[in-house]
Parts: sequence; structure tokens; C-alpha cells
Amino acid sequence: MYVCLCKGITDSQLREAIANGGSEFKRLKQELAVGTQCGKCVPVAMAILAEETAKTALYYEVA
Repeated sequence: MYVCLCKGITDSQLREAIANGGSEFKRLKQELAVGTQCGKCVPVAMAILAEETAKTALYYEVA
């Protein structure tokens, strides 16, 4: 699915960049130029970033 129509960035490209260490939106913006034109893709890109980083997050049980 296309996330950014202006730059032609897909969700697969975003997920791959996140998997390769792009855990901050600033880095994704520099690497892929997502959100650099009209900005309408930013909420979807941020949601994908949150979803992907949650998969690798460490959770600690508090007693």
C-alpha cells in the first residue's frame, strides 16, 4: 500500500527501513523523504512506526 503518494513510498519500504534501524521518524524522513512534501502521510507513517517498534519493545513486569 502506498503511504506517501508524493514520493511513492510504500508501507513495505517503511517497514524495511524501520527494521534496519530507523526507529525515529526523523531518520525515516531523512532516509526515505516521507512527509517532506504535503505531509498528509505523516499520521500513517507514524502509526506504522509505532506498530513496528512495539513488536520489538521490551516489557517489564512490575511486581
